[in-house]
Amino acid sequence: MSYRPKRGTVALEDAEILDHQAFAGQQFILRVRAPKAARRAVPGTFAHISCDPTVPLRRPLSIMRASASEGWLEFLYKPKGHGLTSLSARRSGELLSVLAPIGRGFAPDAARPHLLALGGGVGIPPMIFVADQFRARPEFKMLVLMGSEVPFPFELVESRLDVVGGGRDATRAVALLERWGVPSRLASNAGLPGCYRGHVTDLARAWLATLAPKARAEVQVLACGPTPMLVAAAKLARELDLPCQLAVEEFMACGIGGCAGCNLPILTPDGPAMRRVCVDGPVFDAREVYP
Repeated sequence: MSYRPKRGTVALEDAEILDHQAFAGQQFILRVRAPKAARRAVPGTFAHISCDPTVPLRRPLSIMRASASEGWLEFLYKPKGHGLTSLSARRSGELLSVLAPIGRGFAPDAARPHLLALGGGVGIPPMIFVADQFRARPEFKMLVLMGSEVPFPFELVESRLDVVGGGRDATRAVALLERWGVPSRLASNAGLPGCYRGHVTDLARAWLATLAPKARAEVQVLACGPTPMLVAAAKLARELDLPCQLAVEEFMACGIGGCAGCNLPILTPDGPAMRRVCVDGPVFDAREVYP
C-alpha cells in the first residue's frame, strides 16, 4: 500500500442533521446531509466534525454509510469526552461543519475474493460500509462479524443466511445485512442473546478453523476496533498467513495532515517510519502496524 495522501477528495460542508437517534449503551447514530462528501466516501474513510460552537476542535468519526444519490452520511458513535457529549445534544435541523471524506479506505484484493470483515464497538461502522459497497460486486463474497459489550444499536434477527462454524449460540444477525444478503454474526462477553460468547476475533478464529486450506487461501481480513482487538486480528492473520487491513483510530487535531499529532510508528521495507493516521491511513497493512 502506498502512502500518498488524497487531499483533493475532501469537502467542507455545513451539513444539516437529518436524524439523530440514541440507543442503549450510550450509543448514537447520526445522519447528516453532506452531498459532496457522500459522493466521494469509501469504506474506511472518516469525517472531521465540529461538534458544537463551544468545542474548538473537531472530532473524527468513521463513516458508517453514505448515499451518493440522496446525499447523506451516517455515523455511529459513543459520547465519550466533552466534544462528543456536546454532539449528542444536537438535534435534527441543526447544522454541523463536516470535513469529509478524509483518509485512505480499504482496498480489497480481488485475488482473495472472500472478505472477512471484523468490527468491534465503535469500529463496527466501516464494516457496515464495506458490506454496503461490496455486496453488489460479484467477484467478492463476505462474512461480517461484529463484537460488542453493550446491546448492538441495530435491529437484529435470527439469521436465515448460513454460516458454517462459529458455535451454535451465534444465531442472530443484523437485519439490514440480512436484507442485503450479506451473512453476519455477533460476538459478546456480556451474555447478549444470540451472540457467540467471546471476542469477535475468537469467533473469526472459530470460523476460519472450519475452512479447508484451499478455501482459507481465498480469505482476506478487514478490521476496525479498539487497539487490543486490532492486535488480536493482526496476530490471527499472521498465524494463518492471511492478508489483513486495519482501520486504526487515533487522537488528532487538524485531521488533514498538518499537525502530525496522530503519528503512528509503522514498519516499512526501508525500516521503521512514522505515518499520519489521518491522511496516510486510517487503513494500514496489519504487517506494518503490528508486525
